[in-house]
Amino acid sequence: MVADSKTHQAADSPQRDENKGSTNSQPAKAKHAQESGNTVTVQQAERDTNESGTSTRRADTVFAGIAKGAGIFIILLLGAVTFFLVSQSYPAFLASDETIQSQVGFTRGMSFWTFAAAALFGTVLSAVIALAIATPLAIGIALFISHYAPRKFASGIGYIIDLLAAIPSVVFGLWGMYTLEPIVRPIFAWISGVLTPLLEWWVAYVPGMGWMAENVSWWPLTPELVHFVPPARNILMGGLVLAIMVLPIITALCREVFVQTPRLQEEAALGLGATRWEMIRMTVLPIGRSGIVSAAMLGLGRALGETMALLMVLSAGLKINFFLMSPGQHSTIASQIALNWPEAQAGLERQFLIGLGLLLFILTFLVNFAARRVVARYAEFSGANA
Repeated sequence: MVADSKTHQAADSPQRDENKGSTNSQPAKAKHAQESGNTVTVQQAERDTNESGTSTRRADTVFAGIAKGAGIFIILLLGAVTFFLVSQSYPAFLASDETIQSQVGFTRGMSFWTFAAAALFGTVLSAVIALAIATPLAIGIALFISHYAPRKFASGIGYIIDLLAAIPSVVFGLWGMYTLEPIVRPIFAWISGVLTPLLEWWVAYVPGMGWMAENVSWWPLTPELVHFVPPARNILMGGLVLAIMVLPIITALCREVFVQTPRLQEEAALGLGATRWEMIRMTVLPIGRSGIVSAAMLGLGRALGETMALLMVLSAGLKINFFLMSPGQHSTIASQIALNWPEAQAGLERQFLIGLGLLLFILTFLVNFAARRVVARYAEFSGANA
């Protein structure tokens, strides 16, 4: 019996050992399966990361290509415009004065360079007058919107100013010719009545001024500077209309610059006892100086290329002088092109006008180049880099 029992136990022992081994192997298999699953998950994550990185690099490459293509395109476009202007206008530059005077009917007996100089002078003079009027007004309006006006009222005023920038120039021309001209006519007459006697005294009693007034046709300090001859279709009127046209552009840019002034610096100035104007003078204007210059230069570029408003407001002339309130004295390059192109004959007349366009193109390029230099200088010496 005992022997049979031992024999039975010995027979059952391998089975228990097998069951025990099977029981112990189940956690090991589960652990192995979990490790295998984790490995698969990590590999899948690595594949997803690699695919995401590849997609990101592909997107970066595409974006870089688009940006580079846009830069190359604008350079090619500028080159194409330059090539067109030069290739179509060089006969006018090479033609003799006699050829120009005989074949170009609207030159009034002038050579190319005499005509171009007079038109260029009128272009610059009208733009400078517009900038001198518009820039102080734009700065004042922008400061009012950004630092004085209530928020709701300021947003409404800003919206109205932005709408002014969308008005076509021909509308400004009609408004200036039929509405503004009768309004400013008595104002010009009053200014002429006040300043003309002063300039007459200046020419008569200041040494050398009389000789300059008699012998230098473009000398500005003469009574004719403010001598008003109605109607008010003169270069000062044209500059006033241009100032109203560029005012929204300069105001909008100055407003965006002024609101970027660090709030901490404004509060620090006020906390030290500064008034509102002192705070603006010490913090807002120095920091926004480069932005003001940029806005003014953008307005200048807009004024240099204006066509229809000046064509409708000015009584055109081609003289180099500073008779600001006399009609028939000045004109601009753009208005001369618009005025004479429809009737210009193919050949030298149109080449003459394209040559004027090339000069205007060079002028705007030089103005923009100078503006970038001025902006960089003011940004360096202002608080913009602080």
